[in-house]
Amino acid sequence: MKALSVLFILFLPLISFEHSKEGVSQNEKINFNELSEQFLRNIKEGKDTKDIQNILATTNLEALESGLKTNDQKTAFWLNIYNAYIQVILSKNPELYQDRGSFFKKEQINIAGNMLSFADIEHGMVRKSQWEYGLGYIRKWFPGKFERKLRVEERDYRIHFALNCGAKDCPPVAIYDADRLEEQLAKGTKRFLTETSEYKSDTKEAAITSLFSWFRGDFGGKGGTKKILKKNGIINSTKGVDLVYKNYDWTLYLDNFIEL
Repeated sequence: MKALSVLFILFLPLISFEHSKEGVSQNEKINFNELSEQFLRNIKEGKDTKDIQNILATTNLEALESGLKTNDQKTAFWLNIYNAYIQVILSKNPELYQDRGSFFKKEQINIAGNMLSFADIEHGMVRKSQWEYGLGYIRKWFPGKFERKLRVEERDYRIHFALNCGAKDCPPVAIYDADRLEEQLAKGTKRFLTETSEYKSDTKEAAITSLFSWFRGDFGGKGGTKKILKKNGIINSTKGVDLVYKNYDWTLYLDNFIEL
């Protein structure tokens, strides 16, 4: 009873309780965007997140679908959930990062009773059902109902500069607000590209993050990449510029938070 009382007090602003034995009922009103923001805020402040994880696990598809109506709401929610669980899981079990292939594919994130992997969230929810190995050019053939209902409506290349996979060369962790998402993604993209890109004007060579190579279709190929670099002030012209992809530093690097 004591634990339930604490949970009620903590999340009263976010939840109108109408519990059922199966978990969160369809009538329960949860602001999932605020909940995802609080998830990361608690991590940043060293507070416990078990109650938040429990709410996420015991809600249902209908409640999530009702609470995440717009593309910005879905994008902000999944970015926060991905980044939060990276911090939670790897802080507790950093040895899992030794086999990154298995780590990202393991179903270990419970959302509405569905066990998801980091790959499911990244390629299914945030990249709108892209095949993981398709370089951004091939979509999944038969995504499941959960993914179809809750994935973003439009692909946005800037999510690659917002997802933090726990590595040193990953973008830092920001807390994304659906109401400010456009501003935050624009600011985060410019910040990340400015810090990670090097341009030599004498040779017209731009050394850039490998993310541009791994997900080249998301960026519109090399031509699209050059336009993005120009837009963010990395290069002055797209003509005659050679792109070189930097090696990615996979050293585990947690608690790398920023404000956007």
